[in-house]
Amino acid sequence: MATYDHLPVYKASYDLLVLLFQFTKDFSREYKFTIGESIKKETVAMITNIYRANSSYAKKDIIRGARENIETIRLFLRLLKDLKQVNIKKFVQINEKIESVSKQLTAWQKKTL
Repeated sequence: MATYDHLPVYKASYDLLVLLFQFTKDFSREYKFTIGESIKKETVAMITNIYRANSSYAKKDIIRGARENIETIRLFLRLLKDLKQVNIKKFVQINEKIESVSKQLTAWQKKTL
């Protein structure tokens, strides 16, 4: 079993977290402390689930939780776009990272079945 920090999905998730921290610092005050904090907390929860899944024998439910986290992150990003807190270029950049993590989690979940 690889250590969690060597997993490609962990690395992609961590890169997403760094990107989101950089991204949310420029929000207006109203969104920075509501949606901004929520999206960062959801990303940290997803990374925690990835760690837990890697160190557990019963991975299926934990990976499902990480997939729920990534879908929530995707929802927050779409909301931010609709609230005009993100331009289309940044939206696409972040969404590509989200999609990468989502595909890796889906493949990992299928492998555990």
